[in-house]
Amino acid sequence: MITAIHLAEEGAYDEAGTTLEGLKQVNYIFGSNGSGKTTISRVIEGSGNFPSCTVSWKAGNLLEPRVYNREFVQKHFDAESTIKGVYTFGTNAELVETIKALKIEADTIQADIDKTRSTLVGEDGVSGKKKDREVLEEKLVEDVWAAKKELDDLDLAFKGFNNSKEKFCRKYLEEAESNDALVRDVSELRGEASTIFSKDLIKEAILSEPDSSKIAVLEMSAILKKRIVGKEDVDITALVEKLGNSDWVQQGRKYFDLLEDQCPFCQQKTDAAFRNSLEAFFDEAYIADLEAIDDLLADYKDAADTLRSFYGSSSLVESKFIDRDGLEKDVKSLLLVLDRNIEHISAKRKEPSIITELHDTAPLLATANAHVSVANKKIAARNDIIDNYAARENELKSQIWKRLLQDTKPIYEKYKAEAKGLDKAITSLSSQLDEKRERLKIKQGEINENERKITSIKPTLDAINRLLTSFGFANFCLVESSQHGFYEVKRADGSDAKQTLSEGERSFITFLYFYHLINGSFSSSGGTNDKVVVFDDPVSSLDSDILFIVSNLIKKVIFDMRSGASAIKQVFILTHNIYFHKEVTFDSTKSDRDKARKDETFWVIRKESKRSALRQFEHNPIKSSYELLWREIRQKPPSDTAVQNVMRRILEHYFKFYGGIDPKHIIDKFDGKDRMISIALLSWVNDGSHGADDDLYVVCDPDQVARYLTVFQLIFEESGHGGHYEMMMGTDYVPLTNPNPDADGAEVNAVT
Repeated sequence: MITAIHLAEEGAYDEAGTTLEGLKQVNYIFGSNGSGKTTISRVIEGSGNFPSCTVSWKAGNLLEPRVYNREFVQKHFDAESTIKGVYTFGTNAELVETIKALKIEADTIQADIDKTRSTLVGEDGVSGKKKDREVLEEKLVEDVWAAKKELDDLDLAFKGFNNSKEKFCRKYLEEAESNDALVRDVSELRGEASTIFSKDLIKEAILSEPDSSKIAVLEMSAILKKRIVGKEDVDITALVEKLGNSDWVQQGRKYFDLLEDQCPFCQQKTDAAFRNSLEAFFDEAYIADLEAIDDLLADYKDAADTLRSFYGSSSLVESKFIDRDGLEKDVKSLLLVLDRNIEHISAKRKEPSIITELHDTAPLLATANAHVSVANKKIAARNDIIDNYAARENELKSQIWKRLLQDTKPIYEKYKAEAKGLDKAITSLSSQLDEKRERLKIKQGEINENERKITSIKPTLDAINRLLTSFGFANFCLVESSQHGFYEVKRADGSDAKQTLSEGERSFITFLYFYHLINGSFSSSGGTNDKVVVFDDPVSSLDSDILFIVSNLIKKVIFDMRSGASAIKQVFILTHNIYFHKEVTFDSTKSDRDKARKDETFWVIRKESKRSALRQFEHNPIKSSYELLWREIRQKPPSDTAVQNVMRRILEHYFKFYGGIDPKHIIDKFDGKDRMISIALLSWVNDGSHGADDDLYVVCDPDQVARYLTVFQLIFEESGHGGHYEMMMGTDYVPLTNPNPDADGAEVNAVT
């Protein structure tokens, strides 16, 4: 069944188009000639190229369209003398019942197919399980794309996939199934990516490391722990020991030498024996020990200066791989200790008798040197990357993808579980559909085989001739042609009657031919196929008696469809004839005869200035021709092409019926432009009908339409028939509040 039809850029329908929605089993469409009815029938039939028009079928099931319109008449009755035969069932009741039973089985299978397909893709063909699967996929696409944004600074790993969400998601799913890379912290990945993805990647020299072994030996020198004192068997030894400070005595010796043997302590002149004793106390061993201290101090200073220069070198300090702040802090601590050790050695030199112990700089040196080692590891790793760039780049990309997979693991696991269930359901439903369609194909084959056994063009011929005779068409009939499978229209004397039929005769026999075709086929099979039937103006040339017959035949088609005794599943009836519309829509079983049944829709095609538009009604909108004219007046907005002639026809119909109107008296009520409008609206008085000049009054802008409507209302009020105007306008009635504006204003200028 057709659920919707969109019409655009075809016939009277413009680019914006118009749509019939919510279509049901029976659909009545009323519209004037040229409004676009035949376009609807052609679009349903698919008999032309309509790129901007669409027909939506329930559950995507296309039924066979059978369309009665002027093209059908031209195709079958306006060309050759022979008419293609219509195959319908013969008199073999047993086979007819067999076919009916097979059709019921086929319909049951089709209903099951529709149900399964609805579950799979929905009744609209774009929902169901497949839509659920698409929505699930779309959500995953959005989720992983959002997660990727957290790693946008690593987007070189996603190169080739980061310009499309869908493409990225496909790659993501591939990685989810195959990526076994190491899961690393994102900060590590960013650090390595800054190297691998660098545009100026070049090899770096390894930093030299200082030799700290010498300073470690110096700090363990034995001289530091030796008490350096004078000789013990000299005469002044007792004195020095009594003083307890040989260092003090040693320091005084230089003053003794300067004072030429005068004691620097008591200022007394000393003899040669005292000098000899003093020199003997501070012998060569003592002097050698002092020199050892001097050498130690010099060597230690030299080693410290070497370290100071190394740690302050530009190659080290300016290296981008070194931790400058950490190195500066640790070197500062090291140099501070080195300086203290130098002070300790210097103190030992001044007081050789004291025991001195230096601070161990090995831990500080190790800490400082660790910075160099770490930097060299970084340099080595960088150089290794350069030496093995392709492999390391691919490895890093895999690790970045793995990081993303790890971050989105809950999302992926939920998606995978739901996708598995949906895929299983879709596979099962698709398999069921294939199996059921194959069963339907077999069943349809059985139907076709049985139809070929009993179908013939003769039953159709006999039925049409009986109807022609019963309705008084006795001077022509259908006969079988000498060409197998065709009819001819013959007179009683055997002459060809097809070219001499009157318009009414031709229309009636054409309709009867179509009437039997919708329950038959042009071939010996296919008569029971499900169909959509369209009647497009079937009574345009028929008198009232035949109009009544055609209406009842169409109502029988609808009755059979509703009762389920027909292969017809949907009917469209399009007409411009009010009497036919009233007759074909009449239903004596309804309490409210104008109200639509649950299986009916009512539509009116309204032609506007440059387009046609469809409007749906809850009730039958067509009551009478006079009521229809007033409906146009009440329409918002009014048609700027038809409203003037509609007003003229209303005035003609109403005032000719009631009489007693003096047009000149009414026209004299107006001045200026309004007088011209009143003359135009009452022009029927002069010639009694609409002449060729009517077309002069069909185009005007919205302001002019409003002016015409106001004068139209005043004509009724000025003639004493304002009550009729108010009654016909109903709830749309609006009293005139200012009937006397300026002549050039938007309102009418009325003179009372």
